[in-house]
Amino acid sequence: MSGLGPEQRELVLATAHQIRLDALEMVHQAGCGHPGGPLGMAEMLAVLYRTQMRFDPAQPDEMGRDRFVLSNGHTCAGLYSILSQVGFFDRTMLRSFRKLGSPLQGHPHRGSLPGVDMSTGSLGTGLSVAAGMALAAKADGRDLRVYASTSDGENQEGQPWEMATSAVHYDLDNLCLMLDWNGIQIDGNTSDVMDAGDLRAKWEAFGWHALEIDGHDVDALYAAFEEAKAEKGRPSILCCRTSIGKGVSFMEDTSAFHGCAPDDEQYETALAELTAAAP
Repeated sequence: MSGLGPEQRELVLATAHQIRLDALEMVHQAGCGHPGGPLGMAEMLAVLYRTQMRFDPAQPDEMGRDRFVLSNGHTCAGLYSILSQVGFFDRTMLRSFRKLGSPLQGHPHRGSLPGVDMSTGSLGTGLSVAAGMALAAKADGRDLRVYASTSDGENQEGQPWEMATSAVHYDLDNLCLMLDWNGIQIDGNTSDVMDAGDLRAKWEAFGWHALEIDGHDVDALYAAFEEAKAEKGRPSILCCRTSIGKGVSFMEDTSAFHGCAPDDEQYETALAELTAAAP
């Protein structure tokens, strides 16, 4: 299995960096939102959209396209960034994030923005819809893949585990999840709020092909996606160990910026740190 080529790797790293810059700018400009999650998921989204998914921004509803469901919908600043980077809409629209009447609301809204395959935000529901998409594709004989993101906080819900059971029962090997496993949720550490334990082992126990990787390592992500694609007869989940707020020192590994916008001084500090770390 070949890995990322030099040019492809450079593009993925640049894309992840831009996701972080965009998410920071969008949340700061809006004065509200969730900056921590998008910063932590930047590499996951960059590898997915730049190397894995089949889509045509000019035909966002084409039936043979791959699908992506952001089940942890509050991290949508990252999704909006990547969708704009790959051409689903003009990047100037990012300035309207969370503004009244904007299609870029605080949670994704299907039908208002090209590239958004499901309205999400109520934790647990997006994963079930993703499984339904994968099952429908199987029933229709369509050769497509369905991807979805989830979080360790979302895995405290019951609905993901009902989906986990049914996806194995229906042999949904065209379904691949990405778990943002950062140990943080809005009220603090997930281990303190509701300890879900070893999530990789749990998903594996439910019958899934479960891989545990560094969610900031683009080469590891690419290899894991390729392995999931080759897995037959069961769904896959990439359990990605990440740091919430990755790239901004005072946002990393703390719940303080899970759902809080930086003030002007914090924004300037964060922007300087991200700019200095440009690939």
